[in-house]
Amino acid sequence: MSERNPADQQFRTGGGLGGMRKFGTGEKVKPASIYGMFVSIYSHAKLEWKSLTAAVLCMSAMSLLQFAIPQLTRITIDRIIPDRAFDRLFLVCIGVLGAAALLGILGYISTSLIAAIGQKVLYKLRNDLYRHLQSLDVSFFDRSRIGDLMSRVTNDVNILQQMISSSMMQLISDLFTFTAIAIYMLWIDWRLTLLLLATFPFMILTTRLFGKRMRASFRIVQESVADVSDHLQNALTGIRLIKSFTTESYESERFSKRTEKNMDANIQVVRLRAAYEPIIDFLNFAGLAIVLVFGAWLAMKGQMTVGTIVAFIAYLRLLQNPIRHFSRIINTIQQAAAGYERIMEILNTKAEIVEKQDAAVLPPVEGRIVFHHVDFAYNSASPVLSKFNLELADGQITALVGSSGSGKTTIAHLIARFYDPQGGAITIDGYDLKEVTLSSLREQIGIVSQDIVLFNGTIIENIRYGSIHATDEEVRAAAKAANASGFIEAFPQGYETQIGERGMKLSGGQKQRISIARAILKNPRVIILDEATASLDTESEQHIQEALAGLLQGRTCLVIAHRLSTIQQADRIYVLEQGRIVEHGTHGELIQLAGRYRQLYELQFPQSERGGKTANTHNREVKAL
Repeated sequence: MSERNPADQQFRTGGGLGGMRKFGTGEKVKPASIYGMFVSIYSHAKLEWKSLTAAVLCMSAMSLLQFAIPQLTRITIDRIIPDRAFDRLFLVCIGVLGAAALLGILGYISTSLIAAIGQKVLYKLRNDLYRHLQSLDVSFFDRSRIGDLMSRVTNDVNILQQMISSSMMQLISDLFTFTAIAIYMLWIDWRLTLLLLATFPFMILTTRLFGKRMRASFRIVQESVADVSDHLQNALTGIRLIKSFTTESYESERFSKRTEKNMDANIQVVRLRAAYEPIIDFLNFAGLAIVLVFGAWLAMKGQMTVGTIVAFIAYLRLLQNPIRHFSRIINTIQQAAAGYERIMEILNTKAEIVEKQDAAVLPPVEGRIVFHHVDFAYNSASPVLSKFNLELADGQITALVGSSGSGKTTIAHLIARFYDPQGGAITIDGYDLKEVTLSSLREQIGIVSQDIVLFNGTIIENIRYGSIHATDEEVRAAAKAANASGFIEAFPQGYETQIGERGMKLSGGQKQRISIARAILKNPRVIILDEATASLDTESEQHIQEALAGLLQGRTCLVIAHRLSTIQQADRIYVLEQGRIVEHGTHGELIQLAGRYRQLYELQFPQSERGGKTANTHNREVKAL
């Protein structure tokens, strides 16, 4: 079956990308290569080919200018000084200063162009990463830490930014210089040049050995940064819990352990670099010794001039500069490679809930939802539903009750297709949920849960989230229908009131009414109420019930509730235990049945709360409703 993922997958190109750790599984596979990272970056940089071409031309010109300056030194020593050509000294001065000025101008242009290209590449990468995260299903976020994901989108991308903005410019410039100088040196004296180049394989081998260890250490550094970020996010979100349990010292100790891991990993990186750089410097001095000894021997035999030796030493410095620079920026490159691996782990993660290639757009529905022999488990060892059958009649209120863990919320998640069943099928108006597009399905479903999600912003922005393009009048009408306009207009800023992080400036009842207003504004055909009033006081619950009465009018509604007072008017009530329906009927029928529902009802409403009425008297009153 052909399936598609809606996320932009541009950054999945480039060599060496096949070997990354599978995100969230713990399975380690071959790491991505630095070559793959550069190929991936280039595949996007080449889209800016005009700027890239101009930068390459500037760097080529800079290489030629760097090549020209030692030639002026050679000419001065070998010709001008012996010939006492005082008149040509001024030309040499102009040549050196002119070359230096042009190097500065060309360096500014090339650096600016490369930096702009790099920022555009990172802009695309960060947006691709965010879009891909948005495309992944709920199960991915169930097994992921929010702090770790935030670290990948921010810290790891920023590390790539450092490499592209500075290190890549240096690498490209050094590549041009190294190639030009090496060719010229071979032309001047191939014997001396080959002796000099004999030190380079040792440099490459040393770089490979240390590079692998550095990248492993940087991987630990960045994972520890993610741990710190995750701990910080949890601690700041739960600061009231921490203070109420006076666990500040405990949390500080936990945070200290995470930062200690980061400290140790950084120290290991510094030690590796401290060992690596002296080795590279020693090999560079070995090259200098070769030039001095063998060059002096050739000069004493009359086969090379002093000026040529001086120029050769200058070229040697230019030839060794790329190696010296690389030894300095290898930290940045290996850190970027580790960050690139972590980014690619996300981009290579495929959503489990995807649309078929030929998925149909779900037309406006009546809302009849049927579970046909559905099997579902979050993991194979613990099945939640087995051969499960359920029907939600269109335009009616269906309630689910039962013990915690009986599968009530799972049923709601399956209807919204946050998960797919492992067996059986779920249909809405006869359409299999797997045969329709996710957007057309979820656009017709509204969810109001106990766990209210509000964004840091204004009240009107949070309500408008139900329909992004709704007018202010439509937002106010939804708020009024949700019985929320009264308390909103009582605020000095009214609908423009800032509600704080996760709506911390609002009471539980106020937050719930805003979430209901958001659902009303969406105007869905199917409503899911997942413990929508479980944590509210009696007065707030009354306001919510009044708001819900307008929301549920004429819609298919699934109510999940522990508080049986909220579902007594439901058209159908299903009692679940361990993923199976053990009873179903109306409230009155289930009370008369004297089964599990009756037991739950009597636990919540003792005889004293029912005014001392007998069960039969109560049953007659219920039937009269």
